[in-house]
Amino acid sequence: MKLEKGLWVAVVDGAHGYIYSNEGTAIAPRLALVHGEAKTTPSSTELGRDRPSRAHSGHGQNRGAFEPDDLHQRGEDRFIGAFIERLDQASAQQKAAKIVLVAPPVAMGMIRKSVSPALKARIVHEITADYAKHAPDQIAAAVAKALEG
Repeated sequence: MKLEKGLWVAVVDGAHGYIYSNEGTAIAPRLALVHGEAKTTPSSTELGRDRPSRAHSGHGQNRGAFEPDDLHQRGEDRFIGAFIERLDQASAQQKAAKIVLVAPPVAMGMIRKSVSPALKARIVHEITADYAKHAPDQIAAAVAKALEG
């Protein structure tokens, strides 16, 4: 498979999400930005309690601690979910037939659980890597290499 003209490349991690369209050719790809967004999520200690909650069992003197929520990860998960919804809407409106999805392993796992059947049908290839902070020409080269192999 090649990085053909009109193919969309969606690159996402917990804080960045970009949708590119190949405006070049399969030989010389040129990714043009269709949609992009970035969000900063504060650390968990800035978001909430840094100590786990405690519970009293009601029998005796024992108390137990609950596993603390990772509020930072929860914020990243919300960002990824919202980005995938926007990708689904944009691909339906602009009739993108083929999409290559690029995300780090944790984000890819979450995406696979929440992607709609319509969007899943448009995704022709998944690349498990973190390219969200790379330049479009570097992303195009990496995607082209992954599609060849």
